[in-house]
Amino acid sequence: MQQNRIPFNRPHMTGKEIEYIAEAHAGHMLAGDGPFTKRCHAWLEQRTGCSKALLTHSCTAALEMAAVLLDIQPGDEIIMPSYTFVSTANAFVLRGGVPVFVDIREDTLNMDERLIEAAITPRTRAIAPVHYAGIACEMDTIMDIARRHGLQVVEDAAQGVMSRYKGRALGSIGDFGAFSFHETKNVISGEGGALLVNAPAQALRAEIIREKGTDRTRFFRNEVDKYTWQEVGSSFLPGELIAAFLWAQLEEAQSITIDRMASWNRYHQALAPLETQGLLRRPVVPETCQHNAHMYYVLLAPGVHRQAVLSCLRENEISSVFHYVPLHSSPGGLRYGRVHGSMQFTDAQSARLIRLPLWVGLTPEQQDRVVNALTEALT
Repeated sequence: MQQNRIPFNRPHMTGKEIEYIAEAHAGHMLAGDGPFTKRCHAWLEQRTGCSKALLTHSCTAALEMAAVLLDIQPGDEIIMPSYTFVSTANAFVLRGGVPVFVDIREDTLNMDERLIEAAITPRTRAIAPVHYAGIACEMDTIMDIARRHGLQVVEDAAQGVMSRYKGRALGSIGDFGAFSFHETKNVISGEGGALLVNAPAQALRAEIIREKGTDRTRFFRNEVDKYTWQEVGSSFLPGELIAAFLWAQLEEAQSITIDRMASWNRYHQALAPLETQGLLRRPVVPETCQHNAHMYYVLLAPGVHRQAVLSCLRENEISSVFHYVPLHSSPGGLRYGRVHGSMQFTDAQSARLIRLPLWVGLTPEQQDRVVNALTEALT
């Protein structure tokens, strides 16, 4: 019955990945920053409007680069949600920074922008909003707070490729943005990411940090006659084979988004009756947000046993999962970070959330099976 199983995720292939990888292989350039990398950079810069896009070997690496660019020092504080992946915090903790966790909004599950200002102390250096499910945080408010307090903003837009806030690409609004191309994302390269640099003055330094702290990129542009060690850095580049794979995906990013949106909208319509009955709550998308259908999640009604629902779906050969364990309740969060204020909604919403299968090629018939199984589990 394995053929009837509906996986949670199925990595999408456009059909050109192997062709482009073979082209890179034939060109005898396999290290980073080859022709395919340059195409990806140009696409990201054109699509987002950022000053400089730089491919990295992961979104984690992009966030770590942002922490280096901000010159985070031991004791510096970074305000962020607790309901996020560990990389959001780890990138700063590696530099000695202290994550300061604030609660999320009840509706979008994004960091509650109304709680940020009260969490600012003399040690605060940055704000790290996370665009959960590819739905934008309230960036106008966040940027206004940052400007008034002299803070930097690092957008964790790991899930936000092709999403927008008031017409602006996620990742292009703060000082820096970070994308993920992990195989669970919409546009993929297996592993991979990108740093978006939105302050032109930081572009050259970002290149240096990415190239092990050297001005190697300038050397290959014939801007210097040799390259040397300039400052702290590391090897954040992906190889050219990864970039070739990614280029095949970026070429089809629009059609990928259209396919995923169709599935997202089908779920949203089909699950409306269960929301009306008070059995679950569907995602909330503010009018200012154009999302990318990264995921479809539901919040089970209070009192519903989540594991029982997941078990029922599994018995119907449907793979469904919950999401983050809030960082503030984890051993690492307790050790390296601190909480500001109540975590009421972080605790409540994270305990109720399940994610449904969503990938390119998911059929209406498969979605009907998911909805029917979920209905059976809840009624």
